Formats: sequence, structure tokens, C-alpha cells
Amino acid sequence: MLRSVWNFLKRHKKKCIFLGTVLGGVYILGKYGQKKIREIQEREAAEYIAQARRQYHFESNQRTCNMTVLSMLPTLREALMQQLNSESLTALLKNRPSNKLEIWEDLKIISFTRSIVAVYSTCMLVVLLRVQLNIIGGYIYLDNAAVGKNGTTILAPPDVQQQYLSSIQHLLGDGLTELITVT
Repeated sequence: MLRSVWNFLKRHKKKCIFLGTVLGGVYILGKYGQKKIREIQEREAAEYIAQARRQYHFESNQRTCNMTVLSMLPTLREALMQQLNSESLTALLKNRPSNKLEIWEDLKIISFTRSIVAVYSTCMLVVLLRVQLNIIGGYIYLDNAAVGKNGTTILAPPDVQQQYLSSIQHLLGDGLTELITVT
């Protein structure tokens, strides 16, 4: 039996070598294809995870922006009420003075100015906070991503962040005064 198999292989030597080469090539090609497919799947999974992290960071940053704006609105309102105080004029009108018309005109101007400045300053506050916090948040995200890889350089150190956000204080202080004088 073994002899007949040996004779068969001798007679069909080239065919057996060709068949072995083809089968070996198909096997190697299949393993290579599986490896490439696995690499592509791993790369896509890593990209998906990175995208999910960026999305989470962005949404978290937007929530922070919303909460910061809401926390700064009372401060803005107080600053507006201090600079555009109409209580003294209202008290004067209650005493029935002789220059009632002038006081009434001043009260209308202050009320209108307060409304306009409130709208403009609120819009400016929202835009300024969103832009600044998104830029700083982007740098923080890049800093965190760089720390995981190889980086030691911080793109947005805390003192730079503090200086960047100090313009909000300017808006609530001198900027509001400038906006009132322009209006």
C-alpha cells in the first residue's frame, strides 16, 4: 500500500509540488488577509474610541459653558443694576417734583439703556465664554492626549488659562461701563 502511494507521488511529482505550492500560498494568503482585517478592525475601533472621547469632552465642555453662563448671569445683572440704577429716579417721581418730565425722560433712557445693554452684554458673555472655554478645553484635550503618548509640553498652562479668562472680568467691570457709554 505504501509502495503504491510512493509510485503515485513519483509519477505525479510536478503536479503534487504545484498543488502543495498553491495550497501553501492560499494558506499564507488567508493568514495575511486575516491579519490585515484584524489590523483594520483595531484601527477603526481605536478611531471610534477616540471620536467618542472627543465627543464626550466636547459635550462636557458645553455643559460647563452652560453652567458657567448661568452662574455669571446674577453677577451681570447686579453690575447692570448698580451702573444703571433707576430706583433713585423712581423715588424722586413719587415725591411729585416740579421737573417731573425731565426725571421721567431720564428714567425712560435708563430703562431702555438697561434693556439694550442687558441683551448685548448677555450675548457677549455667552459668546465670549463659549469661545474661550472651547479653546481652553481643546488645549486641555490635546495636553491630555499628548501626555498619554510622549509629550511633556503643556499647551495651555494654568496661568495662560487664567489670563485668557480674565477678559470675562473685564466684560463684567470696565467693559460693561464702556458698553453703557456707547449705548
